[in-house]
Formats: sequence, C-alpha cells, structure tokens
Amino acid sequence: MTGAGTQNQCFSGCARKNNKFSSKHLRNGKNVVFLQHQNPPSLSTMLKCAGRFILIPMASQIPFKKTYTSSHDLVTLLQSRGLAIANPTKAERYLDYIGYYRLSAYMYPLLQMPKALHQYKQGASFSQVMTLYRFDKKLRLLIFNEIEKIEVAVRSAIVNIGSELTGNPFWMTEGANFTNQGKFVHTMSLIDAEINRSREDFIVHFKQTYSNDYPPAWILAEVLPFGVLTNIYNNIKVPRIKKSIAQKFGLQVAPFESWLTIITLTRNSCCHHARVWNKQNTIRPMLPNRMSGAWLTLPTDPLRIYFDLCIIKYFLDVISPQNDMLDKLLLRCSDTAPI
Repeated sequence: MTGAGTQNQCFSGCARKNNKFSSKHLRNGKNVVFLQHQNPPSLSTMLKCAGRFILIPMASQIPFKKTYTSSHDLVTLLQSRGLAIANPTKAERYLDYIGYYRLSAYMYPLLQMPKALHQYKQGASFSQVMTLYRFDKKLRLLIFNEIEKIEVAVRSAIVNIGSELTGNPFWMTEGANFTNQGKFVHTMSLIDAEINRSREDFIVHFKQTYSNDYPPAWILAEVLPFGVLTNIYNNIKVPRIKKSIAQKFGLQVAPFESWLTIITLTRNSCCHHARVWNKQNTIRPMLPNRMSGAWLTLPTDPLRIYFDLCIIKYFLDVISPQNDMLDKLLLRCSDTAPI
C-alpha cells in the first residue's frame, strides 16, 4: 500500500480505533508516517497500517549535542566515574581500535544503580570490560561455526526433498510451486542478483554449457544466502513438501520456520560482529508441540542467547548426535587470553 491517500485512510482508521495518537506529518511517496503519541499503539495495530511508523514522544525529544571525545579523554572520564584502569595507555589503544561505543555495552553491567548516574560499582575495572568483550567474541565465533553445519544440513534437505517430491530439478525457479507470487517475484530478483554476481566455476560452467535460464536446485542453492533459502521454504505451496523437510529435523512446520528465523538472525549477528552476550532478542521463538530430541526442562527466557544456543544444539543433535558443541562451549569460552 503506497501513496499519501492510502496512508491517510489507514492512519485515520487506526486513530479512530485507538484514539491514542494524532498525525503530525505525512511524507508523500516515502511511505513514512510521523506520529505524536501519548500512549503508543500496540505493535499489532501498527502492523495493520500501511507505511513505516516512526513514533515521536510528545515534547520529549531533544537535539543531539554530544561531541567527539578522544580516547585519552574517555579514559580520564571512565576513571572519574570509578572504573579502575591499571594501564591507561593500553586502554586508550583498545578504545582506538575497538571503539568506546562498542565497548560501552560491556561496561553497562558494571554500573551502579541507578545506571543513569554513570557511576561504576566498587571494584569494577577495565580489565573486566575486556574479559566480557573477549568472551562475547569467542562465543560469536563458536556459534557461527556451529550454525554453518545447520545451514548446510537445512540447505540439503530443502534441495533434496523439494526436488524428489516435485520431480522437478528446477522447482525453485518456477512460480507454480509457491503460494505467494509477490514473494516469489522478490525471491527471483534475489536469485537473479546472486547468479549474475557469482563467479563460481560451477555457475560459469552451467551458463556456458546449458540453455536453461537457471541451474537445478542443487546447484542454485550453493550460491544463495541462507535467508533466501528460508524464504523459499516458507513460500512452498505443497504442505507435504514443507512437512517432510521439517520432519527431517523432528519438528512441525511452524516451529521449524520460527527456529530457522532465529538461526538466521543469530548468524547475521555473528557475521556482523554484533554483540550476542547479554542481548535481548526481538523475536520470540515458537515452541513445538512435540519434539524428537531432548529439550529444556527448566524455565528459560526465550529472548536470550541461551535459548538460541539450545536451538542450535537441538539441530546439531539431530544432524550429528555425537557433536562436541557443549565441550567447545565450556572450553573455548572460558579462555580469556588477550585478543
């Protein structure tokens, strides 16, 4: 849904329904609605409306006035707030090559309450900050390594089961096999981009040898990002195909799709060197009604990295029952040698 008229109509409907916010500005053609609000609308209400909403709290926004601060001055500031720094020169080097903003996420747990006062707990040190940073780095590397095995296995299952049950090597690039044609068209644009960009020998060989517009699924899948593969799976029309792929991993379709999303988002965090330790996720994974493998027996926050690790371990236990993920987690992440 695009256009100012459509946005006005949708916005008015939301405003009438909730009576909680009023229009401040509509940017024509950009599909952006700026809102003032006293009580923010629910996420589900916002998603029903066209456009991308940017919520602006009434009379609470201020201009950003902070200026750049050198690493030397930042070290002095941290010391003044009670953070022990045994080697200021070394700390400056870390701030230069890692960045204060990135490291601040590992400083935050060391602050006293209320944290807005920016005073550190008794005994808090820059060494502890770096220990947390190194732990997170090692955790990311371990997670990425384990997710690779899941990606390969899921990729293979989608290709093999899809090709077998459709009886068509080219099923991935034929719209009749998919439910939502709009999503299919978007997926094809991503496939075209990957094919045109690829310099892999097997892609070059296929283009030079065969007259088909696209390679068969087992070749095509090797150049597609995991996110594109999961989009292909989510859009498969025949329920039996989706069910067979999910059952390969002992799951029902809905939780399988949910867990693939969690795997993809966690992988992306690792790829972009984003923090995974002590981070609150934004998507709540679905729990299966039944599972073929072992699962958690104690209450666990599904929005924290431990739950993601359990999802990864579940997949690995199906793919490789003798996997050593737990051993590596205990050994590697306890090693906090300097980076």
